[in-house]
Amino acid sequence: MSIFLRDHYGNSRLSAAQIVRDPLLFLAFGFGSGLSGKMPGTFGTLAAVPLYLLLLQGPGWLYLFATLAGIVGGVYICDKAAQKLQVHDYGGIVWDEIAGFLITMCWLPFSWQTLLAGFALFRLFDIVKPWPIGWLDRHVQGGMGIMLDDVAAGLLAALVLNTLF
Repeated sequence: MSIFLRDHYGNSRLSAAQIVRDPLLFLAFGFGSGLSGKMPGTFGTLAAVPLYLLLLQGPGWLYLFATLAGIVGGVYICDKAAQKLQVHDYGGIVWDEIAGFLITMCWLPFSWQTLLAGFALFRLFDIVKPWPIGWLDRHVQGGMGIMLDDVAAGLLAALVLNTLF
């Protein structure tokens, strides 16, 4: 087995193959990026970059619609994945990172500088969890709790980026 994959995931001890074959878990694990044994949140955010670049090719309303759908659908996806794994906010569940990064990049003109700054700021706020992100992470449960701290990290990163750029 690869050093990047685990033997099993969650308290239900699912294999990587089981996760990839389950459409809901495949989404929750960020198209497989959350299977990483090290830094799954960072790999999940990396998985959001091609989606971001693809959505940039369409009209702005499509980007906003996809981001909102990712947030709303993410509450369900993350909740069901946590139930299947029998662990609340399991590290491999990275759909919330994908939605959070899309929020971060909303309303920004594309450049490689904004992309890199957005990636770095979102990861920083998601890892450090300054107030109110940390409070949300500790006090809101279920799929909403899994999603909400990353939504807040994305909003905070977007606020900083829109001030800088």
